Amino acid sequence: MKLKKWIQTTAMATLLSASLLTPVASAEEKRSIADESIYDVLVDRYFNATNSNDDSSKTDPKDVEKFAGGDFQGIIDKFSQIKDMGFSILSLGPVFATETYNGSSVTSYREIEPNFGTEDEFKKLIQFVKDNDMSVMVDFPLSNVSENHEWAKDPSKASWILEKADGKVRWDLDNEEVQQALIDAVVDFVSTYGLDGVRLTNMEDADTDFLNEMIDAIKSIDESIYVISNSESDAHFDAEYFNEVSDIFRYAFKNVDEDTADLMKYFNAFAKGETDVPAQIMIDHINSDRFLYTAEIYPPTRLKMVLGAALLLPGVPVMQYGTEIAMNGKAGPEAHQLYNFKTDTELKGYIEDIQTLRNQSETLRKGEFNLIQNDSGLIVFQRKSDKENWIVVINNTSERKKIEIPKELVGENKEIRGTLEGEIFREGDDGIFRIVQDREVVEIYQVIDEQGINISYIIALAFVYIIFIAFVVALIKRGKRQRSKAE
Repeated sequence: MKLKKWIQTTAMATLLSASLLTPVASAEEKRSIADESIYDVLVDRYFNATNSNDDSSKTDPKDVEKFAGGDFQGIIDKFSQIKDMGFSILSLGPVFATETYNGSSVTSYREIEPNFGTEDEFKKLIQFVKDNDMSVMVDFPLSNVSENHEWAKDPSKASWILEKADGKVRWDLDNEEVQQALIDAVVDFVSTYGLDGVRLTNMEDADTDFLNEMIDAIKSIDESIYVISNSESDAHFDAEYFNEVSDIFRYAFKNVDEDTADLMKYFNAFAKGETDVPAQIMIDHINSDRFLYTAEIYPPTRLKMVLGAALLLPGVPVMQYGTEIAMNGKAGPEAHQLYNFKTDTELKGYIEDIQTLRNQSETLRKGEFNLIQNDSGLIVFQRKSDKENWIVVINNTSERKKIEIPKELVGENKEIRGTLEGEIFREGDDGIFRIVQDREVVEIYQVIDEQGINISYIIALAFVYIIFIAFVVALIKRGKRQRSKAE
């Protein structure tokens, strides 16, 4: 597997150096959240770099309900796993002092969870991520916190509590004192740690005006700070959230030939330019069943199909940690397994290949969108600008498909080249480009000037084979030397 990956990586680098693809324009418009992709992690479930911060009364890796020991330093130590996949925002979830591993029972809006590390270690992680050209986002719960929250234990704030139940407290989010206290708390937290983004959670029935006031207060620190939510809202968030999105994706890609009619339901407005606020694209999330819990056939294939769509359709991709290693499970601790760093890297490489193209091309992220076909698992769309022209084909069907692309979508003296599989398609005598694509394959095609016989490609390919042959010969010679020494 390692040899195969080495050959693939060498081939891709060589082909790119031979200008197989047209250059991607370097000048971009001001970056927006539509340019980003978010990797969602639970600190406790990622990697335990040090045992010194593990509270023995709260930590037991064998008990799925307890802390497992993951910490800020663990994310630093294994950060390349995330960075290499091409994500631009690391979302750490809730990091406040909490009674539960997933941060669902916070006890303070000031203190950091000791099991995750110290304040200095948190600052170190944030700076480390930024030094590696990524941004940091955290969760801020507006309500439904622990009954042991510092505010709940303050008698002077008794009127702030709307309800207590099952060890949780609901704040009265209509109370102006509560609203101001929450705004002050989130502004202080974001300012103190220099965060790049906030996701507001547990919003319940929070008033839209209050939410907008909070968003404005956060952005007064720095206009570039992203503010999103995990609940549906009419407030002015940078990206919209819709409960149904993950359900649509899960059931559209759980098997081949599924109904995909609703796939664009929440993305159409942004794709058509009717709004500048994109939707979050989530195949699952921290509080849901894993995508594979609903999938019916071979997991890696299912994930390649759904991830290809989620990373390439117009919106903001948000991927839960562990998806790249085919993590499974029902909502709750079963879906929050410890990250296994010994798993196969095939899916990671696949995500990296797609993200490399997406990150390099503003057109793939925000270009003019044209849905060419969407029928029972076959999704074909175009992303176009005055600089680039891409055609994406997602064949999540049980059959090899022939897709006809009219010349007016491609242009004169052009050809269509696959960037993942490498196939080339040219115009037919009738002016139609006929793409033939295997079942259960995602391909990103770039429209480029017709090349005829691509000498540079042939040379590059020959170079790859020469390197490979030299590598094999070296292995054989080394084996002979070792046998000679042994004799």
